[in-house]
Amino acid sequence: MALTVNAKTYAADAFGSNSVGYIGPLKTNSVKDDLVLRRTAAKPTKLFSGVSRAQAKLTRTHTLTGALTPTFESISDVQVSIPVGTAAADIDAICADLGAYIASTAFKDLLKTQKINF
Repeated sequence: MALTVNAKTYAADAFGSNSVGYIGPLKTNSVKDDLVLRRTAAKPTKLFSGVSRAQAKLTRTHTLTGALTPTFESISDVQVSIPVGTAAADIDAICADLGAYIASTAFKDLLKTQKINF
């Protein structure tokens, strides 16, 4: 099954019991364009229902300018832990807030200039 992200199509390439690896349109033998989705089921105890976890990891090779090496990979890794019983609307809200932050100038400044104080 294919996954479309930001108008790029990623094809499922590797399957684990709790993960799927996708390859993107830029993928070659020497260029990485990989997206991995993982999940971890909640492990309840007598006193707590547990949390489920999800991870999305994107690895992509870039051509570098003014660096000691000509190419290298960037890695973006988003991990989320949600308590069992969280309302769907609350999950939607946290996704919207995180998505808006990642798309913001503040986050881009963090990546480009390492600025963390606003």
